[in-house]
Amino acid sequence: MTRLISLLQQRVSANGFSEGDISESELACFVHAACLSPSAYHLQNWYFTAVQSKEAKHALYQAAFCQPKILQAAAVIVMSGDLLAYRHLADRLQPSVQAGIISAHTAESWSRAAYGAFHENAPAQRDEAVRSVSLAAMPLMLAAQERGWATCPMSGFDPDAVRQVAGLAENLLPVLLVAIGKPESNQKQKIRMPVNHVFTII
Repeated sequence: MTRLISLLQQRVSANGFSEGDISESELACFVHAACLSPSAYHLQNWYFTAVQSKEAKHALYQAAFCQPKILQAAAVIVMSGDLLAYRHLADRLQPSVQAGIISAHTAESWSRAAYGAFHENAPAQRDEAVRSVSLAAMPLMLAAQERGWATCPMSGFDPDAVRQVAGLAENLLPVLLVAIGKPESNQKQKIRMPVNHVFTII
């Protein structure tokens, strides 16, 4: 069994957390893993806010409908999608152009295509933000799992209230909260449906 499959089989959405502090370097490690995720046109349209202080967690607790895990967690990552990332795509592609990974022509064509897809198209901006953040959440959680931390992705919250707690600009859409903490107990992963119930080859 590969290390990845083992981590996937061990990961659970934690029901609760025990006390434990987490370092800035560990949180940065988890965010680095998230940033290795794919995004359309290489938009990298995500932003991460670590909520760690007691005051900030209490405010987030209120914004997340008083879910106890917010207060129990060592930190909660607010994962947001940048609705206007397409405006900065040319700059974000430059390191790849300079490294010879893509051509300047390709970068220019991607920038034009992204502008055409997202400019003044709020539903497309939102859909892409949700897609990118969702893709980024799993590697973040697996990186935490690898270092012995438990996680729980959470979608129950008031987006406007979370935006205010996290100090987010209007272009940043809160998509997910990921609570991170020491596991409260040896929780087992719930049984998944068989692959043949969700998989077809045509």
